[in-house]
Amino acid sequence: MNLRTLRAFVEVVRQGGFSQAAEVVSLTQSTVSKAVKTLEEELGMPLLNRLGHRNELTAAGEMTYRHALALLAEHANLVAEIHDLRGLKRGVLRIGLPPVGCGLLFANMFAIYRSRYPDIEIELTEYGSKKLRECLQAGEVDLAALLLPVDEGFDYQPVRNEPLIAVLPVSHPLALRKRIDFTDLADSPFILFEAGFALNAKILAACERKGVTPKVTARSGQIDFIVDLVAAGLGVAFLPRMLAHKHQHAGIALVHLDEPQTDWHIALAWRSSAHLPPAARAWLDLAAQQQLSAGHPL
Repeated sequence: MNLRTLRAFVEVVRQGGFSQAAEVVSLTQSTVSKAVKTLEEELGMPLLNRLGHRNELTAAGEMTYRHALALLAEHANLVAEIHDLRGLKRGVLRIGLPPVGCGLLFANMFAIYRSRYPDIEIELTEYGSKKLRECLQAGEVDLAALLLPVDEGFDYQPVRNEPLIAVLPVSHPLALRKRIDFTDLADSPFILFEAGFALNAKILAACERKGVTPKVTARSGQIDFIVDLVAAGLGVAFLPRMLAHKHQHAGIALVHLDEPQTDWHIALAWRSSAHLPPAARAWLDLAAQQQLSAGHPL
């Protein structure tokens, strides 16, 4: 058993197939397949049930996946500490960001960071919240932008807290209201983000608290497309205030959502047990400086 084999197995699980995993680990599909087979032979049990084009974890696979994540994380931690011990000058910033809102929050920070630390390499990983948490747990990134609350075992530094805004077509009967909640929208179809986006869970949990069962008419990972669908009258959507204002146009109405437990509270998270490299600590320091200078609520 070696780390390369474990990494291949983890990516097959995470990416949902051998060909997708091969692209991530920069190996051929046959090499990835052999790596998983070797791991199964070494452990003496099948780890995956091959169901057509799908692969499902067996009980042994579930156990192996959990331990593989832990071993990969420990290896990443060891490498980071050794680099510090050697006084590594260049360094690598390994950061994971979700697609929603991070352009507005972090694009300018990347420019400032690059000007301050031109020799530090930046490795950017972009996934939804679920995959980002897994990447963080596996030590594949040192920092990840996640919605609060974060999982046990993570520490975090708050970045921005934004209320959600309901995005309605201008023709909607409630478009002129100043504030609405989910009971007001019980009969309106919802347009949500794709599966894996943490914002969906906040919205659906708030609906459940109000006894509302929303009809989801569409999902997308693209904010522009979601806003266009709203403008076309397909349903209502929900965006953090800063994003709603950025995408405002004549075809939509923005109404404050009176649901306080749905706030989009984003933070930079890291593993509590991990050694945080200097490159990551410098990013956290810059994030704190930027938020203080901008006067944004944390």
